[in-house]
Amino acid sequence: MKIGFFDSGIGGLTVLHQALKLLPDEDYLFYADSAHVPYGEKPKEEVKQYIAEAVRFIFSQGAEALVIACNTATSIAVQELRMQYDYPILGIEPAVKPAVRQVEGTPKKVLVLATPLTLQEDKYHNLVKRLDSRDIVDSLALPGLVRLAERFDFREESVRPYLREQFAGLELCKYGTVVLGCTHFPYFIPVLRQLFPPQTQFISGNTGTARNLKAILGGRTSLGSGSGRIEYYASGSRVDDEVLLSQYAGLLKRLDPIQ
Repeated sequence: MKIGFFDSGIGGLTVLHQALKLLPDEDYLFYADSAHVPYGEKPKEEVKQYIAEAVRFIFSQGAEALVIACNTATSIAVQELRMQYDYPILGIEPAVKPAVRQVEGTPKKVLVLATPLTLQEDKYHNLVKRLDSRDIVDSLALPGLVRLAERFDFREESVRPYLREQFAGLELCKYGTVVLGCTHFPYFIPVLRQLFPPQTQFISGNTGTARNLKAILGGRTSLGSGSGRIEYYASGSRVDDEVLLSQYAGLLKRLDPIQ
């Protein structure tokens, strides 16, 4: 089976990384809309057009299922896409539910890190309203992390000053769990761990999304018919550049010790 993975950029590789662990015998098409990244700071209707174009392309290439491996794209488009296509379409959302559960019975709070557009959407506000009965969930937009990731810049000397500036108004010791509500953010866990107390937990929706994918596809006869091959596309163009392919492979390998 060929499974499509879509993100505005390279963040979706953090979700694909989990899917490869659970479903190693499928074929994958990874689509990064690198011509239009970042989504999180653009107007909603503009982003919806980019998403629609990308999804049409992915299914035209033979994908039988699709993972929207982008919190922003999920929040603004997944419901419409499910009405337009008969294929299984999965999204991802900030892991607020398990985060609230983790701090239950403690005085700690939850901090959700995401893009501006994700945090502005009703989908996110309704999620928090439903789960946050104790008013313990705080949110912070970190669009700069997306820009750093898209430059493949994960150096501490680049990341740490930005995070220190953004966290300046927060008491980080108050948070027991930090939700990585953008698929680009797991790349930065090593630096984030340096800034928060040692006992702070970091979670994302990546593993849950991969498990959900496996469960939904479990009964399909074409499951297990692939070879773990990955095709990479950047805004509709096949990625054949050896340097970029090497960078993608490096990112997947980079995730092994931190996820």
